[in-house]
Amino acid sequence: MSQALSRRGIAHVVLERNRIAERWRTERWDSLRFQFPNWALRLPGFPYTGDKPDEYAHCDDVVRFIEAYAESIQAPVRTGVTVRHLVRTHEGFALTCDDEVLTAGNVVIATGPYQQTVVPEAATGLGDVFQLTASNYRNPEQLPDGGVLVVGAGASGCQIAEELLDAGRRVYLSVGAHRRAPRRYRGRDFIWWIDALGWDDRIAVPGAARQPPLVISGAKGGRTVDLREYAAAGMVLAGRFSGAADGVASFAPDLADSLAAGDASYTAFVAAADTHLGGAAGDEALPTTYPEPIGVESLDLRAHGIRTVIWATGYRYDFGWVELDVFSNGEPAHTRGVTPVPGAYFLGLPLLYKTKSSFLSGVGEDAAYLAEQIDIRRKT
Repeated sequence: MSQALSRRGIAHVVLERNRIAERWRTERWDSLRFQFPNWALRLPGFPYTGDKPDEYAHCDDVVRFIEAYAESIQAPVRTGVTVRHLVRTHEGFALTCDDEVLTAGNVVIATGPYQQTVVPEAATGLGDVFQLTASNYRNPEQLPDGGVLVVGAGASGCQIAEELLDAGRRVYLSVGAHRRAPRRYRGRDFIWWIDALGWDDRIAVPGAARQPPLVISGAKGGRTVDLREYAAAGMVLAGRFSGAADGVASFAPDLADSLAAGDASYTAFVAAADTHLGGAAGDEALPTTYPEPIGVESLDLRAHGIRTVIWATGYRYDFGWVELDVFSNGEPAHTRGVTPVPGAYFLGLPLLYKTKSSFLSGVGEDAAYLAEQIDIRRKT
């Protein structure tokens, strides 16, 4: 956003409550790799220039990339500033911070979608076990000895569960609805394919149900995630977490359905890629067939030696500080980031306008559009 505003000569300031790229510094596990290949690690006017384009950046490298970008565009960033309240005034907007009140004619809310972790209320029924979220997990040594239950089989849950399994832990993974795809197909990364197929440029349909999370991994040089392979290696799979009482976790009997839906998305991707190239089937075979796992539906944590539960169950918005009429049923109300309140905008939300709106490589397009709208507004 700062780059797009600077290009139009619009004075602005970027407020950051901690440090630049703080979530990448303190809310990621030690071994995390970016899910996109390095060549897709780019921002407007700032492409990847390293010598390992097909590898996957460590989280520390992502921090350095964002810091370098801020420096390259000379972004006017003020760190350590927490906005407590955002209200509308006769002149524009007032932002109450820790020790000052700032005013502005326009405000872009670019705090992203990963704000408040989601932990089910039923977590209290799991008893005296160590519980943490994926944003608090760092490494296997951080956890008490014993088994680990990971709830949530999105990209984060799967990577954490695999790391714990490799570390010799007894791992239980609760699996919900998900999509999956090959990390690479016909020699190209999945991210290359969604661009070639035009999927990242799909315009979001307002009010449409969000798709289940896509499970791909940048770990171990980038690999295709197959939950059946996890089970064959000793991981115990369960269906969607449905509740807990007296230290016993319950799971829905839907593991087979979730795995089948993941397979269907995989097959649909392969078919779309083959059609894009004229219909000929690729040389790569579908993933190795592993035995069909039988999902557990009840798990007594104490009896199975499970001393840790990791919640990889996603995030919800936290816009309690935004005191503007820009929400509908708790969700940001906007058209391509432009809200019903003149001068108030959102940026970086999933499906803000296109599939790629929350990608590092795609957010610049939305930022340029919002900068144009701000420029038009200041000239009228």
